[in-house]
Amino acid sequence: MAAGTTVPPPGAAADWTIPQDWSAYTPEQHALWDALYARQVEMLPSRVTPAFMKGLETLRLSRSGIPDFEELSERLQKLTGWSVVAVPGLVPDDVFFEHMANRRFVAGSFIRTPEQMDYLQEPDVFHDVFGHVPLLANPVFADYMQAYGLGGLKAMKHDAIHQLSRLYWYTVEFGLIRENDDLRLYGAGIVSSRSESVFALDDASPNRIGFDMKRVMRTRYRIDDFQQTYFVIDSFDDLLKQTLDTDFAPIYAELADQDELTPADVLPTDRVHTRGTQAWVQNRSAA
Repeated sequence: MAAGTTVPPPGAAADWTIPQDWSAYTPEQHALWDALYARQVEMLPSRVTPAFMKGLETLRLSRSGIPDFEELSERLQKLTGWSVVAVPGLVPDDVFFEHMANRRFVAGSFIRTPEQMDYLQEPDVFHDVFGHVPLLANPVFADYMQAYGLGGLKAMKHDAIHQLSRLYWYTVEFGLIRENDDLRLYGAGIVSSRSESVFALDDASPNRIGFDMKRVMRTRYRIDDFQQTYFVIDSFDDLLKQTLDTDFAPIYAELADQDELTPADVLPTDRVHTRGTQAWVQNRSAA
């Protein structure tokens, strides 16, 4: 989300967008996208929300090679009014929120190297497009993303970006959803990662806790490892309704007087689907 500078880099427009320059991708880069795509699609159908798989199909992301943002945006616009715009990397918060509020999803145009197939700290075109864009074809989730962008612009006025960013992290990036009494993946950070697609649902280590807006916004998160807690929404409709119906200003004021929660905390008031062992992080710390 946030870049370290407020000045667009050379070659970027004032809104930080750049040409995707699709013709510049090499055959090797297209082949790497195909390899990443194939291994995720092989494992996801039994794990991810069906809305994600429907988005892949509807947007024709199964076509070989890195998607052309212009073609992808044309299909997406017809479905939900969203488009995909290329940016050089992480962008300032105000730029990020402004694009989202106007149904423009910012995506990195570079792709990782073969050595980075299993982990990449900065989001690339595979994470951004494969992970995020399929659910933008879902009208309810598309509305949630715009509502989040509008909320971000308001949060900047309350100096509460760090609190609102946790909502994005624990929903858009690392969210789980309960469907037909099963837990499914929907967060882009999970569905674009082979290892976390398994860890988030199958491992005994993390907590899986029912979504609560204020609870989420109190909770710190991990940016360098698997999550210690995943929050489970009941539906995209409920997530959107809570976002639209909530006056965030009083929440920001309330949270300012409360202690933050660690990524591993479990509260007596939590709706616990799974209380994790936290063995993963404990073993990593001991190593």
